[in-house]
Amino acid sequence: MEKIIFEMFATVLATISALLPIANPLMTVAILPGMAAHLSDAEREAQVKRACIYMAAILVTFLLAGALIMDFFNISIPGLRIAGGLIVSYFGFDMLFAEPGDHEIAPDDKGSGKGKRDISFTPLAMPSLSGPGSIAVVISMSTGVHSQTALPVWLGYLTVVCGILLVAYISWLTLRASGKLYRFLGEDGINAISRIMGFLLICIGVQFVINGIGNLLHDPAFWPLAK
Repeated sequence: MEKIIFEMFATVLATISALLPIANPLMTVAILPGMAAHLSDAEREAQVKRACIYMAAILVTFLLAGALIMDFFNISIPGLRIAGGLIVSYFGFDMLFAEPGDHEIAPDDKGSGKGKRDISFTPLAMPSLSGPGSIAVVISMSTGVHSQTALPVWLGYLTVVCGILLVAYISWLTLRASGKLYRFLGEDGINAISRIMGFLLICIGVQFVINGIGNLLHDPAFWPLAK
């Protein structure tokens, strides 16, 4: 029983550590004032809440459908982990070496947003909070649930879902306090934290690639001499 509880805790922690740097709500905090300039405080708070709900729904959907997608397209676990690692690393490099103003919204985009008051699904939920990197991670986690033996499959999925919900909740808390947080950290502070998260993202992506290559080298279908 203690082993199961420990594995559940470790899985939740791994889900949060993998998803949170990719979702990067602090980066969304930096661009939220421009996207929500046409909204009142109450409207902005309501749309931030909906965006986090959409984020959780998108990621849980891809988590549960990940195995079906892999079977349909005949994608192997090592291939998915390597591809996911490359995508995650790409986003990490983009965040680490981003130039100031790279993620700002163009003036034309700000003006066009005034006629469209609902920004909760796009661009907040997708691609800001649950973009390709996050989707690649949860699909990879879906394969990990089937490959691990410490937890039953249904409990493994439930544990990852709990991690996704916690990431969505943390994102909601961060975006809800966006005004105060932005004033406290300032643009330089937001950029610094984003670069730190980018470095962590690169480390996570490289580890995904290492795990994928390790699995590939021990796959008899790829390496006939593997034991």
